[in-house]
Order: sequence, then structure tokens, then C-alpha cells
Amino acid sequence: MKTNFEPNRPTWSALGDAMSRQFWYLDAQHLCECARHKTGLKDFGDPDVEPMLSLLTRSLEQEADLHPLGRFLMRMHLGGLLETRLRLAEWWRGHPAVAASAPIQRPIFITGTPRSGSTFLHELLAEDPGNRAPRVWEVMSPVPLSTRSIHAPDLRIKKAAACLWWFRRLARQADAVFPMRACTPHECVAIHSYTFLSEEFVSTCRIPSYESFLRQADLSLAYEFERRFLQHLQLGQPERHWVLKSPDHVYGLKELFKVFPDALIIQTHRNPFEVLKSSCHLTEVLHGLYARPGDHERISAREAGVLAEVLDRFVDFRDAHPELAGRFMDVRYQEIVSDPLAVVRRIYEQFEIPLADGARERMQHLANQRSRYDHRRAPARPRDFVKQPHADLSRFERYSTRFDVGWRQTQPQ
Repeated sequence: MKTNFEPNRPTWSALGDAMSRQFWYLDAQHLCECARHKTGLKDFGDPDVEPMLSLLTRSLEQEADLHPLGRFLMRMHLGGLLETRLRLAEWWRGHPAVAASAPIQRPIFITGTPRSGSTFLHELLAEDPGNRAPRVWEVMSPVPLSTRSIHAPDLRIKKAAACLWWFRRLARQADAVFPMRACTPHECVAIHSYTFLSEEFVSTCRIPSYESFLRQADLSLAYEFERRFLQHLQLGQPERHWVLKSPDHVYGLKELFKVFPDALIIQTHRNPFEVLKSSCHLTEVLHGLYARPGDHERISAREAGVLAEVLDRFVDFRDAHPELAGRFMDVRYQEIVSDPLAVVRRIYEQFEIPLADGARERMQHLANQRSRYDHRRAPARPRDFVKQPHADLSRFERYSTRFDVGWRQTQPQ
């Protein structure tokens, strides 16, 4: 017999939210207790996880509009970060040589506008055997599984690969915008996430309260932790040149130079309108992994405002610190795309870095394969996200003129 019953979708959605909140409620104290219980350890070490963790979880609960899968993924991620912090602190206490490890000298940080070729450039430089980049597997699992396996990471690589495989099954759009594998170079924000002072959380969720806190926070703690983390990774290894990357270093350039006073910066540039079209789509996909879809117009407006702030910060910092001019090198997106090895050659010449044997061949091979993930990438959306008034977008002119990225030729009519 035909029934007139139709499931009420809002009711089912509310039921799913209620059940997921009951099982995976994001509470800082509960998360810490679970991590301590699972590891049998008590001390998270320095820096303290509070008040950052409480601010983050409260913002996630009250503002992010997480869907059940997103809540589960975030619960697992935060729990994993806390468990690793406990194990790291314990391992560091038993291995004081980490603190006495060779200092991080003249590290290269790649930063700049989002979606401007920095990931590809990072991968290229990591191909040089004389360089060292943090790999995804060792950022995910930095603690050796046993004292005998410190230099035998195969199991940790397999564990990271399995976790990423499951993540791609659960969040199928992730691979379309940022394909990540166990052995690819990882970003600094993933290291900063262990301090809960990280742009990673802002990139993946709508959490304005936490974002406001992060914008005003002293990020020295995150960079001091990163320095110790890198010393941990290089312990017992041949000395090599660190190559690091994150577009979000723009928010912590002062603290970066405070902790790494001899740092070298490669700043990548791209036409802001091209950045906006790409970053709006990226934000939509990343937020969709954890929360219900946001309004397209609001996403566009927010991304335009955030990008304008980022561009202003770059110009303001460099204008305020002319003494650091020799530490910066500017690279445009089109240069990376059209002749990546010429860009690499210019980097090595400007920073006076020797090119290791075989590096050029390895880089050329990677450059030839740079579209290896294209079959996984989603096609560009036909929707035009950039629909803001010209008065808003005019904030890009200062940056675009300064770094000659062709703003006037492509601004929307």
C-alpha cells in the first residue's frame, strides 16, 4: 500500500546533528582527557595547549555549522594532534639531544598569495638532495614507533598513506583541490597545528571568533615549536638546507624572523583576480569537508577582504623592513609555470646555494610530471565568484603595482 509518509529532511538533519554531537562533542577538557587516557601520558609539554584549544573548540561548536562527518573528522584530527603532542613531549624528555641538535641555519620559507605556484615550487626545491623538506608522513607521525625504528620510517609511511587513503574515501573532493600523499612535502601550518595556533583551522572551517583571536595572537610560540620540531626531524641526519612553505606566513613574518633570524623568503605572486577565482573554489571545497555549504556571495566577499588584507600585510612589512630586502626574492606565477628551472636557477644564484649533484635532473623530471594529478582535479566551476564592487577590489592596486602582476589588464568590468 502506498504511504503518504515523506521523511522530513530538516528533522533527519537535526537528528544526525544531535547524535554526532553526543558521540563527538568538541570540548577541550574532554579531548585532553581522552588523549591522556589513550596514551597513558599526562604532560603536553611546551607550549601549553590552553587557552588556544578551548577557543578553537568553542568556535567550532558555536560557529562552524559542522555536519556529522565533519564533526567526526575534526574530532579525530584534534585527538590525533593531542596524542602526538603527548608522545612528542615524552620523547623529547628522554632525548635531550633534540634541544642540542644543530641549529636551523638559513632556512628558506616559501610564502606569498595563495594558489600562486608555491606548492609546485616547494616540491621542486625538495627534489635537491641537498635540501630538506618536512614530509607529510613525518609531520603526521614524528615520534618513532620504537627506539630501534628511528631511522626506519617505513611503518610510519604506511600508516600515513593508509590514513590519507581513508580520508580521500570519506572526503572525496579533497583530492581535487589539494592532492596530498604520504611522501610529499608538507606545509608549516600543519606543524603549527600542534600548538593550536594555526591557519589550518581557519582554512577548513568558518570560525570567526578563533580567527579574530589568531589575528591578534603572538605567533612566537608556534615558530619556536616549529624550530624544535625541525631539530627533532633532523636529529641524527646529515645536515641539509631546510625548505619550508606556507602562504600563511604573512601573518607571522615578524615572529618568523625573530625565531629564524637568518631566514630567506621566496615570495610568490599572482594576479589577485586569478587568485580570487581559485581561492574561492578552494574555500568552498575545504569548508564543505567539515560543514554545510556557505553562501557563495559571502564566500566571495570574505575571500576578497582576506586577500586584500594579506596583500597589504606583505607590502607593509617589506616597506617597514628595508634592512631585510636582501632576504626576499620575488617569483611570479607565470614564471613558475613557463620555466620552473629558470626560477630555481635564479633562487640558487641569489641566495648563493650550491646545487647538489643530480638535482637538476630530478627537478626536470618533476617539472615534466607536474600535471600528474590533473585527472583528479575537479574542473573549474562556471560560477563567477568574483562579483564584488570595483571599490572593494581596488584595494588590490597597491600590491599589484608594487609587484607588477598585471592588475589593470584583468580587472572585471
